Amino acid sequence: MAVTRKTIAITDQQEAWIKTRIASGSFTSDSEYVRHLIRKDQVDLQEFTYLQHLITEGIASGKSNRSLEQIRQATKQKLKADGKI
Repeated sequence: MAVTRKTIAITDQQEAWIKTRIASGSFTSDSEYVRHLIRKDQVDLQEFTYLQHLITEGIASGKSNRSLEQIRQATKQKLKADGKI
């Protein structure tokens, strides 16, 4: 994997925070911590985009004629069928 060097500017407070994270043993270097944050941001964006899609899909499906309890039961059955509960 190719590595690209970057120079970034951070505040003294941010520098202290990074040093604290490294001192705790969670990370071994500034670079490792920054790469972790980038990976986390990528996952967060994917999850957010998926949730946006589900919301848009739900809105587009229109108003349901089912009661809240019927919706709960159908959801519970679907989750059981999918092995999620």
